[in-house]
Amino acid sequence: MASAGDEDLVASKTDGFKVGEKKTVEEYAKLADQNDESLNRWKASLGISNSPQLPVDPKDSRRCVIHSLALEVPGRPDITIDLSVPGALESLNSKPFSIKEGAKFRMKATFKVQHDVLSGLKYLQVVKRKGIRVSKDEEMLGSYAPNTQDKPIYEKKFAEDEAPSGMIARGHYDAVSKFVDDDDHTHLKFEWSFDIAKDWK
Repeated sequence: MASAGDEDLVASKTDGFKVGEKKTVEEYAKLADQNDESLNRWKASLGISNSPQLPVDPKDSRRCVIHSLALEVPGRPDITIDLSVPGALESLNSKPFSIKEGAKFRMKATFKVQHDVLSGLKYLQVVKRKGIRVSKDEEMLGSYAPNTQDKPIYEKKFAEDEAPSGMIARGHYDAVSKFVDDDDHTHLKFEWSFDIAKDWK
């Protein structure tokens, strides 16, 4: 049986778009062309370089490992969840954090890519209040090569958002989020909650 929010947590599709042929990092690296600046810029944007890849545990088949999630608010310390800590995901749902009504904020994620190129990583989020969906967001995070010694971790800041305001908007909200790629492979899915309050707590 699908869990709550599964029917909403589906990435949008572009008509006519097909995922390109998969290549290994080595195959991408061999596409070097000193005279093709656009190709070399594209490879650099993926993080493909001559720097050695980080060692990977062969028993760890994950291609994308989300290390932390943070809420960034101007003028306030980040609220950071270290996902390497046991029970961190469970605490997201059982211990809601507060956001001041009308406050501007953005989400931030740090993650590692291993084994192979990660294509079209997206963040999907559905927010509900009293069981009724109030928002659905989708953010394209991009494509990434496995991390290297020169680039041991990736950090991605999401688009700025603004908390709703007013007496009707205050209260408790439940959310379901996931990180998914072009192959519809889910790298992380979690439930969390937050409260919109009159002031910071």
